[in-house]
Amino acid sequence: MGKSLLFFFQLLTAVLAALIFVLIFKPELLQGPAPVVEITEQAPAPALADEARNRGPVSYADAVERSAAAVVNIYTAKLVTEQRSPLLDDPFFRRFFGDQLPAPRQRLETSLGSGVIMSPNGYILTNNHVIQGADEVRVALANGNTPLATVIGTDPETDLAVLKINYIRLPAITLGKSDALRVGDVVLAIGNPFGVGQTVTLGIVSATGRSQLGINTFENFIQTDAAINPGNSGGALINAHGQLVGINTAIFSKTGGSQGIGFAIPAALARDVMEQIIENGHVVRGWLGVEAQNLGPELAESFNLEAGAGVVIAGVLRRGPAEEAGLRPGDILTHINDAHIDSSFTLLNTIAAHKPGETLVLRILRDGKELELSAKVAERPQSQI
Repeated sequence: MGKSLLFFFQLLTAVLAALIFVLIFKPELLQGPAPVVEITEQAPAPALADEARNRGPVSYADAVERSAAAVVNIYTAKLVTEQRSPLLDDPFFRRFFGDQLPAPRQRLETSLGSGVIMSPNGYILTNNHVIQGADEVRVALANGNTPLATVIGTDPETDLAVLKINYIRLPAITLGKSDALRVGDVVLAIGNPFGVGQTVTLGIVSATGRSQLGINTFENFIQTDAAINPGNSGGALINAHGQLVGINTAIFSKTGGSQGIGFAIPAALARDVMEQIIENGHVVRGWLGVEAQNLGPELAESFNLEAGAGVVIAGVLRRGPAEEAGLRPGDILTHINDAHIDSSFTLLNTIAAHKPGETLVLRILRDGKELELSAKVAERPQSQI
């Protein structure tokens, strides 16, 4: 009996001690359940999404950091001889003044532009008009060095030029897929506007495939509202990931400054031109020796055709590939191989895309009859612009 009472009191003491402990240190255990409040909270974004967001609307600093060192400033110098008055070459003046007549003056003309390092071993892409006629070309690198550059070759018909500097392990830019650009994509222009130093401007792709602007012979421009000013020519147009998608080339402006209409050569076209210049010294394009006129509504009606059904051959070069194939002025060219020709622009680009030596099937209309001619492609003569 005594042992039972002792066990009971020990158990009661233990329960009371436990209760006191709960009351002092864990009072919430004795309270009823808390009311439930439902709150919808956005799930934490994964690490990759955080990184992507930093390259998006929040900041494009990462994209610029990846590509800025590959965009260089280009300075050119040209010695220009000023023409003196024709009167000074008149025999009357020479009779009286002889050799005392002043010699023609010479002055040093400088200009600036931008360029893009395309390979670590020193190949740089820029616009032809940036270095055209220059006696000396210098490239200002991100590290402050200004080495002399050699002009490897130019392509005036696309306004591109390739330079080379004797450096290795240069910070080359990464090429993006310019063919995949969509209207509305964010792009940034990097260059040296007005010589103030490297500058980055932001915009979007306003249009793609712009052509027939009268800027170059071969046109397939990316249009952007990113500010492009004098000095930006030859600089980089990059996407939001810091990849090159275009070479800034021209603007439409009434003031000489940016008005939101700038044009860049797609990186895919620029790369092809650069590779051909490095390999061949120039760009090799197909040529037939024809001049064509668009088949507009009025002209098409006179032939009982629809507008855009083909192009009218306005001229054929004597002893050229087209004449040897039997093409005549007045013929209507509708197809080359299986490609429909709806404008002179399409004709120019279609022929240029074929290699010299290839044979093309020309489908034409002559006096209302369909004919097929075979023409052997020749190499397009180099532009002397």
